[in-house]
Amino acid sequence: MSNTVIKVSHEMINKMKDYYSQSLLEKNPPGAIFTAKQNGCTITAYRSGKVMFQGNFHSDEASKWGEASTIPKKTKVNKTSGKPLPPDISTMSLIGSDEVGTGDYFGPITVVSAYVKKEQIPLLKELGVKDSKDLSDPQIVTIAKDLLHVIPYSLLILHNEKYNQLQASGMTQGKMKALLHNKALNNLLKKIPEKPEAILIDQFVEADTYYRHLKGQKEICTENVYFSTKGESVHLAVAAASILARYAFIKEFDKLSEKAGFTLPKGAGHQVDKAAARLIKKKGRPALKDFAKIHFANTEKALKLI
Repeated sequence: MSNTVIKVSHEMINKMKDYYSQSLLEKNPPGAIFTAKQNGCTITAYRSGKVMFQGNFHSDEASKWGEASTIPKKTKVNKTSGKPLPPDISTMSLIGSDEVGTGDYFGPITVVSAYVKKEQIPLLKELGVKDSKDLSDPQIVTIAKDLLHVIPYSLLILHNEKYNQLQASGMTQGKMKALLHNKALNNLLKKIPEKPEAILIDQFVEADTYYRHLKGQKEICTENVYFSTKGESVHLAVAAASILARYAFIKEFDKLSEKAGFTLPKGAGHQVDKAAARLIKKKGRPALKDFAKIHFANTEKALKLI
């Protein structure tokens, strides 16, 4: 089985255990702190600090937490984006791009590209902009409402019905994300009058694969584009994009809950299985395509619960 391994601190492992709390498995292999299974991906964290991701979307899931040991250094990614990050990138006027919702069974994928000028960085810090994983949903809503009036951005929402159509046609989630990021970046570049000093995409796949996904597109954003895992720690523009993407995801999620007639849970744990079973009983299995990413393992688990 293909896998990705990262090395993190014990503090980060505790955060991960909280994050996967609804997906924890009862049995752990020797030396493991916890094992969880989400969206067909098995996550095993060891006392050594190593965390292994196996199965579906293993590299995507691992990139949420750190850089994989199997991913080359930024200087060796490829000729398109092989150059290292500029030493002063954190103080540049920059477009950051990030996505939310890829690991949630219910709800869409939201992608945001956001432009932050260097003179706006102190203001964003003042507003509380940081990694959205470290913020509660109410905090995200509050900060996002301020950001909407401060920085230019481009938002794209891939709703569940369209997501399921693309997935059924053979398109991977990685390609969907690449197409969304590229479109959001091009939309934003047309909105702003000046040229940004750089563009930073929160890395979810190696750069050569990212551009391979875009092959055949009329407009491909390549100039001064950089990739970095944990991009929100590199520049606040990525953190701002993440917050705005999360805010849009929350709003769309609330609409889906209203449409379902009950509050849908986020993530992909056992509570999600039960909610999916309830939804199937209430509206029928075909209705799932409008609410969920139906290729996730949660669908089969929900059917077993009925």
